[in-house]
Amino acid sequence: MLLAHPVVLKNLIEQYETLRALHAEDSTEEVRRRMEDVTYTLCVSTGTRDIDAALVAARHRLPGARTEDDSLLIA
Repeated sequence: MLLAHPVVLKNLIEQYETLRALHAEDSTEEVRRRMEDVTYTLCVSTGTRDIDAALVAARHRLPGARTEDDSLLIA
């Protein structure tokens, strides 16, 4: 499986977080569509099937992430 570059993953995470905030405030069709696109891209880029797993996997690929750190898994 090809892995996305950490810079790409960081950008996708930032886009997702921005869109999630916009979705909470102003749930327009465009925001929903963009959020679905970024969610899909994050899942494909990390080899996962849901956004929570994709975010954990992406964050663990970022520079400075500790592979033994599972704090992101605790809700």
